[in-house]
Amino acid sequence: MQARLTREEIEQALAARQFSLIRTAVGEMEVADVADAIENLEPESRAVVFRVLRREKAAEVFEYLEPEAQESLIRALAQEHVAAILNDMSPDDRTALLEELPAEVTKQLLALLTPEERNVARQLLGYPEESIGRLMTPDFITIRDDWTVRRALDHIRENGEDSETLNVINVVDGSGRLIDNLRVRELLLAELDSHIAEIGDGKFIALHAMDDQERAVEVFMEYDRVAFPVIDSNGVLLGIVTVDDVLDVAEQEATEDIQKIGGSGALEQPYMQVGLLSMLRKRVGWLVVLFLGQQLTLSAMGHFADTIARALVLVTFVPLVISSGGNSGSQAATMVVRAMAVGDVEPRDWWNVMRREFLVGLGLGIVVAVIGAMRIVLGEEFTGAYGADWGRVALVVGLSLVFVVLWGVLIGSMLPFILRRFGADPAASSTPFVATLVDVTGLMIYFTIGTAVLL
Repeated sequence: MQARLTREEIEQALAARQFSLIRTAVGEMEVADVADAIENLEPESRAVVFRVLRREKAAEVFEYLEPEAQESLIRALAQEHVAAILNDMSPDDRTALLEELPAEVTKQLLALLTPEERNVARQLLGYPEESIGRLMTPDFITIRDDWTVRRALDHIRENGEDSETLNVINVVDGSGRLIDNLRVRELLLAELDSHIAEIGDGKFIALHAMDDQERAVEVFMEYDRVAFPVIDSNGVLLGIVTVDDVLDVAEQEATEDIQKIGGSGALEQPYMQVGLLSMLRKRVGWLVVLFLGQQLTLSAMGHFADTIARALVLVTFVPLVISSGGNSGSQAATMVVRAMAVGDVEPRDWWNVMRREFLVGLGLGIVVAVIGAMRIVLGEEFTGAYGADWGRVALVVGLSLVFVVLWGVLIGSMLPFILRRFGADPAASSTPFVATLVDVTGLMIYFTIGTAVLL
C-alpha cells in the first residue's frame, strides 16, 4: 500500500488492524491531507487514527478539521487524549473551537487544560464575540529596541520555536508597549553590532483587540502581510493575528453576505448541519415579506383595470418589462453591496455611484428597449398578432423598458446606501427584495405609459 493513504485505504487498514501502517503512512502525510482523508470517517474510526498519531501531529490535524468533526472527536476520545490535543493546539484555534461549543462543554474542556493554558484560554474567551481579541494568539516573540541585532537573532533562535510566525518581529519598550515591527529579512541583512533602534523607523500598523474582526480583514487586504500585532488601548502588545485566521473570517463574512443577498438569514452552521426548523426560520421571514410585497402588484394591476380591459395586449408584455427591471436592480444591488464590503465604495460616494448607475441604467434600458420593440415589429410582420396599434404597442414597451430598467438600477444601487445610513446591513437589500420593489413600481410605470399612449 502506498505511503499516502486515502480515506478508503485508511478504512481498509483499520479493518485489518494494521495500526503501525497507519501510523507510518499518516505520519508522512501533510497535516491538511490527513485532515481531508479522515474528515468523513465514522467518529469511532477517526478516533482510532488519532490514537495512533504522534501527540504534536494529532493537535495539528485537529486544528484543520471542521467544527462538527472536532466535536465528535472530543466525544469519542478518552479524556487524556482530549487534554493532550487541547493543550497542544494553538490558542487562537482552541478559542475558535471553545466558542462554538455549549457553555457546559466548554467548562469541562477548560478543566482539562494546564493552569497556564487555561489562563490563556480564559483570557481570549473574555473578549467580545466577533472581536479581534478572539482571533489573536499569544504565541509570539518580541525584541527590545536597545538590543543589538546579534542579541535579537540569538533571542529568536532560543525562543522562536513556539512562535506562531517569525516573518515579522515586534519591537517593544520596557513596559511592553509596541513601538515598531520589523521583517526578519531586515534583521538578517543588518550589521550584527547595530542596534534595533537604528534599523527601525517607528512606523507600524496594529490592530486593536476590541475592534470587529472585519477590521482585521480590511487591514490584511490593504497591507498584504502574513501577521499583524494586536494592542490594547494603552498600546501594550497583547498578541498577533495571522493571515490563516483572517482568511477564515473573510470566508465566513462573504458567506453571510451571499446568504443575505439571496433573501435569507445568515446560517451559523454549515448548510448540511443546519436543522430543518432552523433552516425554515432563516428563510421564512424574508419569503413572507416578499410575498406580501408582491400583493401590491395585484393592487397596481387593479388600479389600471380599465387600461388592461381596453388594451389587453399590454398584459402579454408584463413579464418581459417587469423581469427586466428586477434583474437590472438585482445586478446593481449586488455590485454595490460587494463594492461596499471590499471598501471600494464608501457612504460618501453615493452621489458618484448614482451618476454612474444612471448612465449605465439608461444604456441598459435602451439596449433592451430596442430588442423588445424589435420583438413586436417582427411578431407583427410574421404573425399579425398585434393589430393596427402594433406601432404604439412597440412604443409603449420600448419606453417602459427604458424607464423601468433605469428605475431598477437606481433602486438597486441606492438601497444599500440607505440601509447603511440607518445602521442596517447593506447585504439585507437582497436581490429578491429589490426585485419585488421594482416589480410593483415597474407595473405602475408600464401601465401609466400604456394609458398615455394607447388610450
